[in-house]
Amino acid sequence: MRAIEVCRTAALGGHLDQCEQCGHRRISYNSCRNRHCPKCQALAKVEWLAAREAELLPVHYFHVVFTLPECLAPLALQNKRVVYNLLFRAASQTLLQIAADPKHLGAEIGFLAILHTWGQNLLDHPHLHCVVPGGGLSPDGKRWISCRKKFLLPVRVLSRLFRRLFLQSLKHSFEQGKLEFHGSLRDLAESKCFGELVKAAGQKEWVVYAKAPFGGPRQVLHYLGQYTHRVAISNNRLVNCENGQVSFRWKDYRQGNRVGIMTLEATEFIRRFLLHVLPDGFQRIRYFGWMGNRHRAAKLDLCRELLNCRSDVPQTEKPVPSWLILYEKLTGHSLEICPVCQQGRMNRLESWPANLTLKPP
Repeated sequence: MRAIEVCRTAALGGHLDQCEQCGHRRISYNSCRNRHCPKCQALAKVEWLAAREAELLPVHYFHVVFTLPECLAPLALQNKRVVYNLLFRAASQTLLQIAADPKHLGAEIGFLAILHTWGQNLLDHPHLHCVVPGGGLSPDGKRWISCRKKFLLPVRVLSRLFRRLFLQSLKHSFEQGKLEFHGSLRDLAESKCFGELVKAAGQKEWVVYAKAPFGGPRQVLHYLGQYTHRVAISNNRLVNCENGQVSFRWKDYRQGNRVGIMTLEATEFIRRFLLHVLPDGFQRIRYFGWMGNRHRAAKLDLCRELLNCRSDVPQTEKPVPSWLILYEKLTGHSLEICPVCQQGRMNRLESWPANLTLKPP
C-alpha cells in the first residue's frame, strides 16, 4: 500500500527534461513498479498481449472459467498460496485429462490460465480464466485434432472432475498441516468441522463456464489483459472520493448486469483492495500442456506445421520494442517529442534518487 501511495511522487525520485527548441521543462517522477499498482503495469500488459497474439493459431479458441464455490472463499483468503495453487492444479488437470480422453477429444491441448480473485464489488471471488485453442496434438504428435466449432468439452464433466480433484487435494493439504485457520475459521482446525465444510462443498454444483469467445481469440485476450497486470479495479471505474468515502461503478451480474454506483468508507475500500494482494513470487499467469514454458516454442512450431501455417517472423528474431515505443503505442503520444511545440526533442537535464526504500515488487 505504501508503494502505491508514493508511486510517481517525489518520494521515489525522478528526472527533469527540457525541450531543445522551446525550452519547455517537464518533471517526471519514478514509478513504484509494484505488480499490484494500478498505474505501473500498462506497458507490461502491452508486451504480454503482443507476445500472446504472436502465438495464436488459425483455429477457434474457447474461454473456460473455473470458479471456487462461495463457501471456500474465506478459506482461500487465509491460505492464498496453498489454495490458489490447488485451483491452478485442479483446473489444469481437469482440462488436460478430459481432453486426452478418446471419448471426448483424444488430444494433448495447450492453454494459458489467469487467476482472478475479485468480483465487481471488490470482495473475494477466486476463479481461473483459461484461453484454450479448439483442438490439440494427437498422441503420436503427427496430427492436429480439431474439436467442433462451438463445443470444446462437456461442461458438466469438467465441473464434476474439477470438484473432485480440488477437494481431494484440499483434504490432503489439511492432513499435511499446510492450512491455517484464524478468527471465524478457527473451528475448522478440527477434523470434524473441516470434514463438514468439504462435504458441504462437495454437495454443491461447481461453476465451470466454457464458450467460444465472441469476436475471436484476440478479443478475449484483450478482455483478460485488463486484469493480467492490474488488481481489483482500474482508475476509470472510480467516480468520486470525498468525505472519507469512495464511489465506483460496478456491474451486478445477479441483476442482469445492471450497472450502478457503490459507495464505501475509504477504509473499507482499501481493505477490499488489499484482499487481492498475492503472496511474494506467486505467478498469476501460468501455461499448461503443450503451451508449457519448457517446450512451448517447439510444440508451437509443430502445431503450425500440422495446421499448414507459419509465423510471419520467427519468435527468436522479433525485436523487443523499447518502453518509449510501447508508451507511444499505448497512448498515442511520444515522450521524446516536446508536448508544447511538438517539434523539439526532450533532453535529460538532471536526475535525482528516491528518498525512501521500498520492498521490491
